[in-house]
Amino acid sequence: MLRTIVALTGWAAATRLGIPAQWIALKLNLPLRRLIPMYYHKFCLALMGVRVSVRGAPSHQRPVLYVANHCSWIDIPVLSSITPLIFTAKAEIGRWPVAGLLARLQRTVFIDRSRRHATGDVNKEIAARMTDGDPVVLFGEGTASDGNTVLPFRTALFGAVRDALGDGGRVHMQPVSLAYTRLHGLPMGRQFRPFVAWYGNIGLTRHFFRVLREGAIDVIVTFGPIMSVAADADRKSLARATEAAVRRMTAAALAGRIEVSGGAVPLSVETR
Repeated sequence: MLRTIVALTGWAAATRLGIPAQWIALKLNLPLRRLIPMYYHKFCLALMGVRVSVRGAPSHQRPVLYVANHCSWIDIPVLSSITPLIFTAKAEIGRWPVAGLLARLQRTVFIDRSRRHATGDVNKEIAARMTDGDPVVLFGEGTASDGNTVLPFRTALFGAVRDALGDGGRVHMQPVSLAYTRLHGLPMGRQFRPFVAWYGNIGLTRHFFRVLREGAIDVIVTFGPIMSVAADADRKSLARATEAAVRRMTAAALAGRIEVSGGAVPLSVETR
Protein backbone atom coordinates (compact mmCIF):
# COMPACT_ATOMS: atom_id res chain seq x y z
CA MET A 1 0.00 0.00 0.00
CA LEU A 2 2.81 2.40 0.88
CA ARG A 3 4.47 1.72 -2.46
CA THR A 4 1.22 2.45 -4.30
CA ILE A 5 0.64 5.71 -2.40
CA VAL A 6 4.17 6.97 -3.06
CA ALA A 7 3.95 6.09 -6.76
CA LEU A 8 0.54 7.71 -7.17
CA THR A 9 1.68 10.87 -5.39
CA GLY A 10 4.74 11.17 -7.61
CA TRP A 11 2.72 10.46 -10.75
CA ALA A 12 0.08 13.07 -9.83
CA ALA A 13 2.74 15.71 -9.19
CA ALA A 14 4.55 14.99 -12.47
CA THR A 15 1.26 15.06 -14.39
CA ARG A 16 0.18 18.38 -12.88
CA LEU A 17 3.48 19.93 -13.92
CA GLY A 18 3.78 18.16 -17.25
CA ILE A 19 0.34 18.92 -18.68
CA PRO A 20 0.62 22.76 -18.68
CA ALA A 21 4.27 22.59 -19.76
CA GLN A 22 3.44 20.37 -22.73
CA TRP A 23 0.39 22.48 -23.62
CA ILE A 24 2.56 25.61 -23.79
CA ALA A 25 5.26 23.79 -25.78
CA LEU A 26 2.65 22.67 -28.32
CA LYS A 27 1.04 26.09 -28.61
CA LEU A 28 4.41 27.76 -29.21
CA ASN A 29 5.70 24.89 -31.36
CA LEU A 30 8.78 24.55 -29.15
CA PRO A 31 11.31 21.70 -29.52
CA LEU A 32 10.41 20.77 -25.92
CA ARG A 33 7.09 19.37 -27.20
CA ARG A 34 9.05 16.27 -28.24
CA LEU A 35 11.19 16.00 -25.09
CA ILE A 36 8.65 16.58 -22.31
CA PRO A 37 6.75 13.29 -22.92
CA MET A 38 10.03 11.37 -22.98
CA TYR A 39 11.21 12.62 -19.59
CA TYR A 40 7.71 12.34 -18.14
CA HIS A 41 7.57 8.66 -19.07
CA LYS A 42 11.08 8.03 -17.75
CA PHE A 43 9.95 9.35 -14.39
CA CYS A 44 6.73 7.31 -14.44
CA LEU A 45 8.63 4.11 -15.20
CA ALA A 46 10.95 4.78 -12.26
CA LEU A 47 7.92 5.17 -9.99
CA MET A 48 6.45 1.89 -11.26
CA GLY A 49 9.72 0.03 -10.91
CA VAL A 50 9.99 -0.78 -14.63
CA ARG A 51 13.56 -1.20 -15.88
CA VAL A 52 14.16 -0.85 -19.63
CA SER A 53 17.10 -2.46 -21.41
CA VAL A 54 17.67 -1.23 -24.97
CA ARG A 55 19.34 -3.37 -27.61
CA GLY A 56 20.32 -1.73 -30.87
CA ALA A 57 19.33 1.89 -31.43
CA PRO A 58 16.39 3.80 -32.88
CA SER A 59 16.89 5.17 -36.35
CA HIS A 60 17.85 8.83 -36.61
CA GLN A 61 17.01 8.88 -40.31
CA ARG A 62 13.80 10.62 -41.36
CA PRO A 63 11.05 10.00 -42.23
CA VAL A 64 10.79 6.85 -40.14
CA LEU A 65 8.07 4.46 -38.99
CA TYR A 66 8.74 2.16 -36.04
CA VAL A 67 6.73 -1.08 -36.26
CA ALA A 68 6.39 -2.87 -32.90
CA ASN A 69 4.57 -5.72 -31.23
CA HIS A 70 2.05 -4.82 -28.52
CA CYS A 71 1.61 -6.40 -25.10
CA SER A 72 0.32 -3.77 -22.69
CA TRP A 73 -0.37 -0.12 -21.95
CA ILE A 74 3.11 -0.23 -20.40
CA ASP A 75 4.49 -0.35 -23.96
CA ILE A 76 3.61 3.35 -24.30
CA PRO A 77 5.82 4.75 -21.50
CA VAL A 78 8.52 2.16 -22.27
CA LEU A 79 8.94 3.21 -25.92
CA SER A 80 8.36 6.89 -25.20
CA SER A 81 11.09 6.90 -22.55
CA ILE A 82 13.71 5.89 -25.12
CA THR A 83 13.26 8.49 -27.86
CA PRO A 84 10.74 11.19 -28.86
CA LEU A 85 7.95 9.65 -30.95
CA ILE A 86 4.24 9.65 -31.75
CA PHE A 87 1.77 6.78 -31.31
CA THR A 88 -1.31 5.56 -33.10
CA ALA A 89 -4.30 4.53 -30.95
CA LYS A 90 -8.00 3.65 -31.06
CA ALA A 91 -10.25 6.72 -31.20
CA GLU A 92 -12.01 5.80 -27.94
CA ILE A 93 -8.75 6.21 -26.02
CA GLY A 94 -8.85 9.91 -26.86
CA ARG A 95 -12.09 10.15 -24.89
CA TRP A 96 -10.74 8.48 -21.75
CA PRO A 97 -10.19 10.72 -18.71
CA VAL A 98 -6.54 11.60 -18.04
CA ALA A 99 -5.14 8.94 -20.40
CA GLY A 100 -6.95 10.53 -23.34
CA LEU A 101 -5.63 13.97 -22.45
CA LEU A 102 -2.08 12.67 -22.12
CA ALA A 103 -2.38 10.91 -25.48
CA ARG A 104 -3.60 14.08 -27.19
CA LEU A 105 -0.78 16.11 -25.66
CA GLN A 106 1.68 13.64 -27.14
CA ARG A 107 -0.01 14.24 -30.52
CA THR A 108 -1.27 10.67 -30.85
CA VAL A 109 -2.92 9.78 -34.16
CA PHE A 110 -6.36 8.36 -33.35
CA ILE A 111 -7.96 5.69 -35.50
CA ASP A 112 -11.76 5.67 -35.73
CA ARG A 113 -12.55 2.11 -36.79
CA SER A 114 -16.28 2.86 -37.05
CA ARG A 115 -15.66 5.10 -40.06
CA ARG A 116 -15.50 3.29 -43.36
CA HIS A 117 -12.88 5.56 -44.88
CA ALA A 118 -10.93 6.16 -41.67
CA THR A 119 -7.84 4.23 -42.77
CA GLY A 120 -7.06 6.59 -45.64
CA ASP A 121 -7.41 9.66 -43.41
CA VAL A 122 -5.24 8.07 -40.72
CA ASN A 123 -2.58 7.15 -43.27
CA LYS A 124 -2.43 10.76 -44.45
CA GLU A 125 -2.12 12.04 -40.87
CA ILE A 126 0.63 9.54 -40.08
CA ALA A 127 2.40 10.51 -43.28
CA ALA A 128 2.17 14.21 -42.37
CA ARG A 129 3.77 13.57 -38.97
CA MET A 130 6.54 11.52 -40.53
CA THR A 131 7.38 14.07 -43.22
CA ASP A 132 7.44 16.75 -40.48
CA GLY A 133 10.26 14.82 -38.81
CA ASP A 134 8.33 12.96 -36.11
CA PRO A 135 8.93 9.21 -35.77
CA VAL A 136 5.61 7.33 -35.60
CA VAL A 137 5.02 4.01 -33.81
CA LEU A 138 2.68 1.52 -35.44
CA PHE A 139 1.65 -1.52 -33.42
CA GLY A 140 1.58 -4.02 -36.25
CA GLU A 141 -0.76 -6.52 -34.58
CA GLY A 142 -3.51 -3.93 -34.15
CA THR A 143 -4.25 -5.32 -30.68
CA ALA A 144 -2.39 -6.54 -27.58
CA SER A 145 -1.14 -10.10 -27.15
CA ASP A 146 -0.49 -12.10 -23.96
CA GLY A 147 3.20 -11.22 -24.17
CA ASN A 148 4.29 -14.75 -25.03
CA THR A 149 3.72 -14.59 -28.77
CA VAL A 150 3.58 -12.08 -31.63
CA LEU A 151 0.24 -11.99 -33.43
CA PRO A 152 -0.02 -11.64 -37.24
CA PHE A 153 0.53 -8.08 -38.44
CA ARG A 154 -2.32 -6.23 -40.13
CA THR A 155 -1.53 -4.61 -43.45
CA ALA A 156 -4.01 -1.72 -43.70
CA LEU A 157 -2.01 1.00 -41.94
CA PHE A 158 1.19 0.17 -43.80
CA GLY A 159 -0.31 2.32 -46.55
CA ALA A 160 0.96 5.32 -44.54
CA VAL A 161 4.43 4.54 -45.84
CA ARG A 162 3.35 5.08 -49.45
CA ASP A 163 1.47 8.25 -48.48
CA ALA A 164 4.63 9.58 -46.86
CA LEU A 165 6.58 8.89 -50.04
CA GLY A 166 4.24 10.77 -52.33
CA ASP A 167 5.45 10.54 -55.93
CA GLY A 168 8.98 9.53 -55.06
CA GLY A 169 11.71 9.32 -52.47
CA ARG A 170 12.21 6.76 -49.73
CA VAL A 171 11.02 6.28 -46.17
CA HIS A 172 12.66 4.30 -43.40
CA MET A 173 10.98 1.55 -41.43
CA GLN A 174 12.41 -0.10 -38.33
CA PRO A 175 11.03 -3.19 -36.57
CA VAL A 176 10.96 -2.94 -32.76
CA SER A 177 10.48 -5.77 -30.28
CA LEU A 178 9.19 -5.50 -26.71
CA ALA A 179 9.80 -8.51 -24.46
CA TYR A 180 8.89 -8.53 -20.75
CA THR A 181 11.39 -10.90 -19.21
CA ARG A 182 11.61 -10.59 -15.42
CA LEU A 183 9.39 -9.93 -12.41
CA HIS A 184 11.12 -9.10 -9.11
CA GLY A 185 14.37 -10.19 -10.72
CA LEU A 186 13.13 -13.68 -11.57
CA PRO A 187 12.37 -14.96 -15.09
CA MET A 188 8.66 -14.50 -15.81
CA GLY A 189 8.04 -17.59 -17.88
CA ARG A 190 4.85 -18.13 -19.85
CA GLN A 191 2.63 -18.40 -16.78
CA PHE A 192 3.60 -15.02 -15.28
CA ARG A 193 4.04 -12.90 -18.43
CA PRO A 194 0.28 -12.21 -18.70
CA PHE A 195 0.70 -10.36 -15.37
CA VAL A 196 2.22 -7.55 -17.42
CA ALA A 197 0.16 -8.02 -20.58
CA TRP A 198 -3.05 -6.00 -20.82
CA TYR A 199 -5.33 -7.78 -23.24
CA GLY A 200 -8.77 -9.34 -23.53
CA ASN A 201 -11.33 -8.02 -21.04
CA ILE A 202 -8.94 -6.99 -18.26
CA GLY A 203 -9.99 -3.58 -16.88
CA LEU A 204 -7.38 -0.82 -17.26
CA THR A 205 -7.80 0.55 -13.72
CA ARG A 206 -7.48 -2.90 -12.16
CA HIS A 207 -4.41 -3.73 -14.25
CA PHE A 208 -2.81 -0.34 -13.56
CA PHE A 209 -3.03 -0.75 -9.79
CA ARG A 210 -1.80 -4.33 -9.97
CA VAL A 211 1.33 -3.24 -11.82
CA LEU A 212 1.77 -0.28 -9.50
CA ARG A 213 1.45 -2.50 -6.43
CA GLU A 214 3.93 -5.13 -7.61
CA GLY A 215 6.43 -3.25 -9.82
CA ALA A 216 9.97 -4.61 -10.38
CA ILE A 217 9.45 -5.41 -14.07
CA ASP A 218 12.25 -5.86 -16.63
CA VAL A 219 11.59 -5.25 -20.31
CA ILE A 220 13.95 -5.63 -23.26
CA VAL A 221 13.41 -3.35 -26.24
CA THR A 222 15.24 -4.42 -29.39
CA PHE A 223 15.58 -2.14 -32.40
CA GLY A 224 16.04 -4.19 -35.55
CA PRO A 225 17.68 -3.44 -38.91
CA ILE A 226 16.44 -0.31 -40.67
CA MET A 227 14.59 -0.90 -43.92
CA SER A 228 14.68 1.66 -46.72
CA VAL A 229 11.30 1.53 -48.45
CA ALA A 230 10.70 2.71 -52.03
CA ALA A 231 7.53 4.22 -53.49
CA ASP A 232 6.44 0.99 -55.17
CA ALA A 233 6.66 -1.07 -51.97
CA ASP A 234 3.83 -3.54 -51.39
CA ARG A 235 2.19 -3.11 -47.98
CA LYS A 236 1.65 -6.86 -47.56
CA SER A 237 5.32 -7.50 -48.15
CA LEU A 238 6.23 -4.77 -45.66
CA ALA A 239 3.93 -6.29 -43.05
CA ARG A 240 5.40 -9.76 -43.55
CA ALA A 241 8.99 -8.51 -43.39
CA THR A 242 8.53 -6.47 -40.22
CA GLU A 243 6.45 -9.20 -38.57
CA ALA A 244 9.18 -11.77 -39.21
CA ALA A 245 11.85 -9.47 -37.75
CA VAL A 246 9.80 -8.57 -34.66
CA ARG A 247 8.83 -12.21 -34.10
CA ARG A 248 12.47 -13.31 -34.34
CA MET A 249 13.76 -10.60 -31.96
CA THR A 250 10.98 -11.21 -29.43
CA ALA A 251 11.55 -14.95 -29.38
CA ALA A 252 15.28 -14.43 -28.90
CA ALA A 253 14.81 -11.98 -26.02
CA LEU A 254 12.28 -14.21 -24.25
CA ALA A 255 14.68 -17.14 -24.61
CA GLY A 256 17.58 -15.15 -23.14
CA ARG A 257 19.29 -14.16 -26.37
CA ILE A 258 19.42 -11.08 -28.53
CA GLU A 259 19.36 -10.80 -32.31
CA VAL A 260 22.43 -9.20 -33.87
CA SER A 261 22.74 -9.04 -37.67
CA GLY A 262 20.54 -12.08 -38.10
CA GLY A 263 22.33 -14.09 -35.42
CA ALA A 264 21.87 -14.49 -31.69
CA VAL A 265 24.25 -13.67 -28.85
CA PRO A 266 23.87 -13.79 -25.05
CA LEU A 267 21.97 -10.89 -23.49
CA SER A 268 25.05 -9.86 -21.55
CA VAL A 269 26.53 -8.58 -24.82
CA GLU A 270 25.59 -4.98 -25.54
CA THR A 271 24.93 -3.89 -29.12
CA ARG A 272 24.69 -0.18 -29.73
